[in-house]
Amino acid sequence: MADSITITPETVGRIRAKMEAAGLAEDDIDEAFVRGSGSGGQKINKTSSCVRVTHRPTGESVKCQETRSREANRWLARRMLAERLLEKARSAESERIQAAEKIRRQKRRRSRRQKARMLDDKRRQSEKKAARARVDF
Repeated sequence: MADSITITPETVGRIRAKMEAAGLAEDDIDEAFVRGSGSGGQKINKTSSCVRVTHRPTGESVKCQETRSREANRWLARRMLAERLLEKARSAESERIQAAEKIRRQKRRRSRRQKARMLDDKRRQSEKKAARARVDF
């Protein structure tokens, strides 16, 4: 746990901008304060400084217990959730691009060398199969 994290208005502004970029609205967020876990002894067992933030539309959930401050954890959890949603959007876009590229490659014409190699392989396979045929006496 790093207690040196302070949430300034500039930090809040950056987090809000990241949330906006991810399409994350405050109305879509469920926030719950839960007891933390890990080392810390009696203090960690008595205070609910751990924040769990859930994005209702996607069901994505993030738990943050980076600092002892509940307010700092609230903003850090929002940042983590926005980053996770942005990453999912990027990976979905990447998958879409890869699928389109795969189709483009499949439709592309073969070069002369590729075609010759393919026909040669087919001829060799045919010869193998012919050699396996039943022998008549």
